[in-house]
Amino acid sequence: MNELQRILHAFDQSQQAGKRAVLATVVRTSGSVYRRPGTRMLITEDGRMVSAISGGCLEADILERSRALLAQGKPPLLVRYDTTADDDIVFGLGLGCNGIVDVLIEPLTDQGTFQYFAFMHECLRKQHTGAIATVFAVDNVPDVNVGDRVMMKFDAPIINQITQPNIAQRVALDNQKTLIEQRTRTQSYTFANGQIAVLLEVLRLPIRLLIFGAGYDAIPVVQLAKQLGWHVTVIDHRPAQLTRDRFPLADHLLQCDPNQPMSYCHLITPQTVAVVMSHHYLTDLAFLKTLIPAQLRYLGVLGPKRRMQKLWQDLAEHGIRLNLEQHQQLYNPIGLDIGAETPEEIALAIVAEIQAVLSGRSGHSLRDRPGSIHSASESCLELAS
Repeated sequence: MNELQRILHAFDQSQQAGKRAVLATVVRTSGSVYRRPGTRMLITEDGRMVSAISGGCLEADILERSRALLAQGKPPLLVRYDTTADDDIVFGLGLGCNGIVDVLIEPLTDQGTFQYFAFMHECLRKQHTGAIATVFAVDNVPDVNVGDRVMMKFDAPIINQITQPNIAQRVALDNQKTLIEQRTRTQSYTFANGQIAVLLEVLRLPIRLLIFGAGYDAIPVVQLAKQLGWHVTVIDHRPAQLTRDRFPLADHLLQCDPNQPMSYCHLITPQTVAVVMSHHYLTDLAFLKTLIPAQLRYLGVLGPKRRMQKLWQDLAEHGIRLNLEQHQQLYNPIGLDIGAETPEEIALAIVAEIQAVLSGRSGHSLRDRPGSIHSASESCLELAS
């Protein structure tokens, strides 16, 4: 269960228990900060906090502000935490990050926020990518409120909470661009007498990992991937290996003949990532015949380079030759070079490599990365499965 999944679950629990809740969202950042725009934290009226928006420095202050909002029935509040000064410890936060974080704190007590959570639930349930535009600052613009939203998915009606038609149209157009580009950002809109600021956020589908092989070393791969909130399917032809006792956390277990791709090819999409680790040469060969033409975002094959070279030869005899793009998307030997030896260490190397590839990163030490460790294009929030 990842952050968003935990927040949605906790909100449902609070509603069932008749408890009110507050949502804190990072909506804008500048400089060096711990979390990026789109990060959320849920606070219930009994003081329970789900997730975090900092390294633990802001949460206590946000908790107190959240309690005050609920007690006094006040509208959403935008709070700026500025730690660019060297003496921020005096303020009582002691972040030491040398950055600015704007946090929207909003009580989840009206129909608009219920509609917002319902939209995220629907994206989760139907596995649809969504985009949400949230107004978090309003300066002298009538009939637009902090917390108003425009929500959309592909091939679905737009959900609009902004009553000003011209403003709603401008925000919706930018939100559509966010949905297409899959990139979260902050946008300011200037009008004749004022302006508004909006968080344009994409809710992406979870990483869908297919593991071909149910051996002992696949177990920690499943465990680690599920800790990250990924959707995991384990595929194998051996019923004795493919059991719930071995893989209690896997979302699906699929027993099938490797030479019958129709039994599993429906799981393969351009968004899928796959790891082939059956430890059986002919089984791996059969799976690769189907996986390579699919042009996955990531395809990892366990085993040494010499074994992979033999697989290339046999694949070529079956008419399967990789183009440059397919070569770049196939990883063998699998995993980052971290000196992994045990199944748990190998799982860490594999999952870390997948994360790096999907993020467009090298997997090198952040110590050696020039400039900021974040980039604007990385401010996307993953939707749990």
